[in-house]
Formats: sequence, structure tokens, C-alpha cells
Amino acid sequence: MDGQFLQDGSRHILIIGGGASGVLAAAHLLRNNPALRISMIEKSRTLGCGIAYSTDNPNHLLNTRVHNMSAFPDDPEHFLRWLHDAGAAPEAKPDCFVGRSTYGRYLESLLATWGRDRLTCRRQECLRLEEGPGSVRAVLDDGSTITGHLAILATGHAVPQHPPQGMRGGWDFTPPASADTDVVIVGTGLSMVDHVVSLLGRGHRGRITCLSRRGLLPRAHATSHAAPIATDEIPLGAPVSQVLRWLRVRIRAIGAEGLGWRDVLDGLRPHVSAIWQSWDEDSRRRFLRHGASWWEVHRHRMPPQSAALIGAARERGQLQVLKARFRQMTPEGVEVLTAGGPRLLPAGHAIDCRGIRRDPETDSAPVVQELITSGRGRLDALRLGLDTTRDARLIARDGTVSQRVFAIGPCARAALWEITAIPDIRVQCARLADLFDRLPETVG
Repeated sequence: MDGQFLQDGSRHILIIGGGASGVLAAAHLLRNNPALRISMIEKSRTLGCGIAYSTDNPNHLLNTRVHNMSAFPDDPEHFLRWLHDAGAAPEAKPDCFVGRSTYGRYLESLLATWGRDRLTCRRQECLRLEEGPGSVRAVLDDGSTITGHLAILATGHAVPQHPPQGMRGGWDFTPPASADTDVVIVGTGLSMVDHVVSLLGRGHRGRITCLSRRGLLPRAHATSHAAPIATDEIPLGAPVSQVLRWLRVRIRAIGAEGLGWRDVLDGLRPHVSAIWQSWDEDSRRRFLRHGASWWEVHRHRMPPQSAALIGAARERGQLQVLKARFRQMTPEGVEVLTAGGPRLLPAGHAIDCRGIRRDPETDSAPVVQELITSGRGRLDALRLGLDTTRDARLIARDGTVSQRVFAIGPCARAALWEITAIPDIRVQCARLADLFDRLPETVG
């Protein structure tokens, strides 16, 4: 297998990771350039699913409407047509929310039309990337290697291998032993929403306590239309506090027109990366400390169906949202720290849903950990993920910019911040495909 695509003059791309980011990258590259050949390296048996779309629970819904989930920004109805043509959801409308497992099937279908002469998949895990003067070599866990001209890291979120002892991981939906068991969920983001929806869908009767440092829940989606926002309206480079004041003023102004904050945030979405890139390291750190939680609950909303279930559970007293800091899991329950002091929450079932901001050095895919350890890659200063240039090139520990290794999606969110959702990842993949078309043959 090693080097087999290097003999006919066509450009061969390695994609490390076959989740959403990897599949979107492959779809854009194959669509753009008929001379490209791609080898995807993915250890799981399904492509496109990753941790987000591998669920089999029909009540786990996308948190974005159908009309914003096309794989191709220049073809916004692509996903809707697939839902109709494939019979996956023939009644679907552009503004509805469909199951995440359905979206996983859609992503997998993007690669189904390409023959083995253009696309192959190796069902192994990549352990190491070795960049040479004219190629990149991937070393796989079965001892084999595969060589290409360029490589794209698309390994997704950093996910801890093991939750704290006595707790379930955020993507472990094993039900409690009894429907009357007291459940504690650490974290109040969208992963928590999935778990609560799963519990209620099974008829859970026990108490559910969800906790986080700020006790914030994702806001619910409602009818909205992106308000037009021009780049020159935004105070790029201004301190975080000034940008937030501008945002509040914009929301108040649009309220006078009968619109709301959702319209402003949706209109701001194309500019978020520019805002992030305009801040220096101290400003970014300040935003992460004081503003990120508030931003995320407004920006990453839950579907109305999920919000209704959670609201009803809170009204009847079954679900409580607690502002507290997790301390440890004990045989008696979950120990937390509240404003009033330490507290023990009885729990026969506890779940760690503290989100995606994990330690990339210890929780990332083996290939990412090896890049960091060897110095061929590095974490950004805030330890969000792999450090890259704005056009996704990997940066080594000594500051050298790779000409052959790129990183996209959640594993490299440091450069763009908002690169964990499909509408943003697809734009990054489209730009990367255009960049690859412009690279000189001597590089590729």
C-alpha cells in the first residue's frame, strides 16, 4: 500500500479521521479536483458519524435547522434534497430539526459515489505522521504505512478515555439500574440535554440534578432570521468588554424593529472567526474566562422539542439545575462546592458532561499526542488544540509552518474558535479545497 498512489502523477491526500470533519474535507476535495486521490484513515466501522452522529436515539436531534446543514455552502439545499430523495425524512422542511443519526447517514452518503480509484479507507488508527521533503507518511497501528503528498488531520474533539471513577462518560448512554435512581449530571451543555432527553424518553422517574459553575442552560431555538451585519460595523480588535457592549447595543436596536437576539447572533456568525483573530492572547483568555459560557448557551441552542421536555421536567420538580463546582465522586454521591459551601448530592448514577474543552495533550487522538510530544506540532497558548495558521497549516514547536500537514475542525479550533459545528467546518473545508487547487505541483 505504501506509495501506491505516487506513481501515476496524481496528487494523493491522506485524511486522518473519518468523522464529520474528515468526510466533509474528502467530499469537498473530490468534488473540486478530479485529479485528487484520497486515503482516509479511520479506525471505526462507519464514516461521518464520530461522537456526535453515532447515536441511535431518534430523540437526539441536530441543534441546527436543516437549511443550515448542507455539506456544501454553495448548495444550501443539498441536505434537504437528500432527506427527500433518500426517504430519510420525506416530510422534512428547511426549518425543521432532524435526528443526528440521520445526519450521520447523510455524511456517509457523501462518499458513496466515489470509486476506489479516487477514495479508499483504511480501517486502522494512525499513530504517527512523518513529513519528508516530498511526501507525508502515516504509520498505522497494524505496523503498515501509507504515503501521500499532503495530510489533513481531522481527528475531532479531544475526548477523555476514562471518566472519573464511578461516573459515566458524556457519550455513554447506559441507563441507570432503576427508573427511580437519583441521577447527577456534571455539565449543563448540549451533552447534558441529550442525556436528559434519553432518560425522560425511557420513562425515568427519579430526580435529575444538573450542575455547572454558572448553572446556565443552552437557550432554545425560535424563529429567527440572520440580521445583516457588515464587517466594518464590528469593533474588531477592541477589548472584549467593548465588543460585548457593541453586541448588546445592536440587540437593543434590533429589538425596536421587532426582532431579537437570535437574529443578531445568527448574523454575527460569519464574523466570529474575524473577531477571535483580532484579539491578542490576553483578550482571548479573558473571553474564555468570562464570556465563553454565556456565548455558548446563546450561540449553541437546543431544538424546541428538547427544550420543551426539559422545561416540563423542571416545572414538575424532577429536574434541578444547580450552580456548583464538581469536586469529586464518592461512594455516597457527588461532592460539589456551592456558594453556600460543600454539598453532597446523592447519586445512584452520575454522568460527566463537562463538554469539549478538554486537555488536547492527554485526551486527543494518538497521532495528535505524538505530534505534540515529538515537537512536530504544538498546542496553542491557550491549550485549545493544535496550533495552526489561518489556512490550517500545522505549526511545530519551534514555530516552523508545515507545507504538507494541515489540521481542521475541532482538533484545531485555536485559530478560528468557532469550528466545532457543521456550518463552520464546511466553510473551512471549502476553503481548504480551493487552497489545494492553488498549491504548486512541486509542493503537492
